Amino acid sequence: MISALTWIPRGAAKLKPELAEIDDDDTHGIDSLSEEGDQEDVEEMSTSDDDEAQGEVEQAKRFAALLKEQQQSGGDHAKGGDHGGISDSLAELNMDAYDDEDEDDDMKRILGGGHPGMAYYKNPEDDPYVEAGDSESEDMEFRDTDLLIAAARNDEDISYLEVWVYEEGDGKSPEGNIYVHHSLLLPAFPLCLAWGSCDPASGNVHGNFIAVGSFEPGIEVWNLDIIDAVEPVTTLGGANYEEARRLAEARLKGKKKKKKIPEVPVKSGSHADAVLGLAWNQEFCNVLASGSADKSIKIWDVVTQQATQTLSIHRDKVQAVKWRPTDASVLLSGGFDRNIFLTDLRQPEQKPVAFTVGADVEALAWDPHNPHSFAVSAEDGSVTIFDERKGNEPIETLMAHSKATTSVSYSPCHKGVLVTGSTDATVKLWKGDDGAHEEVSCQKMGVGAVFSAEYCRDSPMLVAAGGANGTVTVWDTSVVG
Repeated sequence: MISALTWIPRGAAKLKPELAEIDDDDTHGIDSLSEEGDQEDVEEMSTSDDDEAQGEVEQAKRFAALLKEQQQSGGDHAKGGDHGGISDSLAELNMDAYDDEDEDDDMKRILGGGHPGMAYYKNPEDDPYVEAGDSESEDMEFRDTDLLIAAARNDEDISYLEVWVYEEGDGKSPEGNIYVHHSLLLPAFPLCLAWGSCDPASGNVHGNFIAVGSFEPGIEVWNLDIIDAVEPVTTLGGANYEEARRLAEARLKGKKKKKKIPEVPVKSGSHADAVLGLAWNQEFCNVLASGSADKSIKIWDVVTQQATQTLSIHRDKVQAVKWRPTDASVLLSGGFDRNIFLTDLRQPEQKPVAFTVGADVEALAWDPHNPHSFAVSAEDGSVTIFDERKGNEPIETLMAHSKATTSVSYSPCHKGVLVTGSTDATVKLWKGDDGAHEEVSCQKMGVGAVFSAEYCRDSPMLVAAGGANGTVTVWDTSVVG
């Protein structure tokens, strides 16, 4: 299943991603495990091959000795008969020196030692039969026109972070093309994603990073420009394994042994439960907001890797957080307590503005054409639109879907247009203004129950969706009549 996805801004990714560098210590550990695991198989194969080869050699030698004996005792008949021809052939084979032959010479004959062939050219570019641009490295490069999507996927208890490429259609081929470019293995089931440009290691704000929230209390930050990375750049909060080891050692030294296995403590300032929602600030690029099942909201500095603020304003799990696009100090949050809070982090002591809906909050979206308006999707299938200037009463409520509305996203270019995604396996396009949205189109995206749907800012007619079937698809809403 695709549990979450988000578009990567065009131009943020390196056109030539880098391969992860593995330390010698890591490769030594991998090699050791591999050698231990495969040693018995290798020995069995080697013994079997040696026995077979030795048997063939011994048989050939006995046959040659027999012919030689016949030749010596058979006189002229042996010399003039067929046995002599066989003996001559065996002599050419030089079976007595069979074991002394150089296997490297055999391989050279097979692979082209001195004769042009598949293995003749050390540099493939020198081979006249290899066309320019036919290399695997070039296949991994991005084009300037590519649109990229980061997606979190789980398949049979194995979780991945994937980078998808969408190639827009043109006059010759109006249909777009989408495929997975590369993927990274995740240690826990992913629940939410947030893209950011700030490098946690250096503070450089021109990177390509993704924050991943999961059932674990830690937030992993991955570099999307690194292929085959085995670990994140950093983890914000999470389990404190050093403290767990210390407690375990102290418990072993104690006289009393507890049968119950102790829980692993978390780092200071960390969430204590699953991370359900993330929002990376696009103005203050080092700032990340997170909402958790522990009912708290945390504001992180990804460079110092510390939580600078903790908000305890919700009474239940915090499902979604969103920064206001026109004021990067204002945060919108929604939770399973059916409350939505608007918090100005410059005045944390001030009571946040509260709004209420009739079911657990699933997703939030700011209207890019009205900085005071936002939409809230909920578990009962509804979408509620508020304007903070008009108090906590909604200006519109849509019964958008028959099941939970998991996603809501505004069009970046058309005022009053938004899309919703639902576990009823549909994505709907809505259009309207002044509290009068109407359904324009309903699409079965082919992804099963939809868990995430989002407009693309760089190509504002495109909507990406992912769901229970474990795939991502893109809907070009410009074809809607």
